[in-house]
Amino acid sequence: MTAPQLVIVGGGPIGLACAIEARLAGMEVVVVEPRDDPIDKACGEGLMPGALAALHRIGVDPPGHPLSGIAYVDGGRRVEHRFADRPGRGVRRTVLHRELARRAAELGTPVVRTRVTGLTQRRDAVELRLGADGAETLETPWVIAADGLHSPVRRLVGLERRAQNPGRRRYGLRQHYAVAPWTDLVEVHWSPLVEAYVTPVDDRTVGVAVLGPRPLDQDASIAAIPALAERLAGAPVVSDARGAGPLLQRSRSRAAGRVLLAGDASGYVDALTGEGMRVGFAQARAAVAAVRAGDTEQYERAWRATTRDFRMLTTGLVVAARSSFRPRIVPTATARPQLFGAIVERLSR
Repeated sequence: MTAPQLVIVGGGPIGLACAIEARLAGMEVVVVEPRDDPIDKACGEGLMPGALAALHRIGVDPPGHPLSGIAYVDGGRRVEHRFADRPGRGVRRTVLHRELARRAAELGTPVVRTRVTGLTQRRDAVELRLGADGAETLETPWVIAADGLHSPVRRLVGLERRAQNPGRRRYGLRQHYAVAPWTDLVEVHWSPLVEAYVTPVDDRTVGVAVLGPRPLDQDASIAAIPALAERLAGAPVVSDARGAGPLLQRSRSRAAGRVLLAGDASGYVDALTGEGMRVGFAQARAAVAAVRAGDTEQYERAWRATTRDFRMLTTGLVVAARSSFRPRIVPTATARPQLFGAIVERLSR
């Protein structure tokens, strides 16, 4: 294989977005991904308005269910905010992946179905070792690693930070239920220990993602939220349970030599605000721009700017959710709906 200008490790949504950005810029790119399409993953599946706009910009328009806003629910308390400018969309992860893969293929992006098991950096190139025995190699001037929460490339280039204390780790589970959506909002149901995110993904299906500490049991978590349990009573489960975590992942930096990290691989706080996709698509655009400019410091600055609000607000909300203030989160939001709305708008841009 002729050496491409850029190799993207990881063929999930952010990796494919990187590939599309690079092809639209006229670059020769190869994606390395061992899994077959479509790739599924535990996630809330709500594309906020900013994430949907980012997809439209690169020529991707996945089908799904319109989302008009977000509601926080805790027993009899409920606060809603409807997006001010444009809607979001609930989209099954497999559907999103299929549409991104279609667009990448349309632009002539080859995908190599194997794993990266080693790499060596030189002054002007990166040599990737592929497959279990590392016998096959692929050389390129630049690598963007978008290989997920537990990024092997992040470890290979020495950017992994110390893991979070086990007692503070949070995880996610997600399943789909065959029931007609009862709202066009993402509902976030709060219980004493977990949050349950309900996202309509089409006219006949809702996804429910449960976030919290281990042990995390989807059925027990839903049963502990009477209003949600009543909505889902008797509804068939139409997907396997998918898990993810620990959610908090940190990196020392977003680049090492000629290797850049994007998406969850670059660092992740929590799924609590539902903004992973919007932030990831912004990182994809910034990473490709930095590769074209040959300036990793440009990417580090862009990464910090695009993730600042997400990191600050999500960290603050997770801290509150773990504290004695947790029972007051929804009542406070209910009492101050303008503040709740301003936070939702800031995160959904």
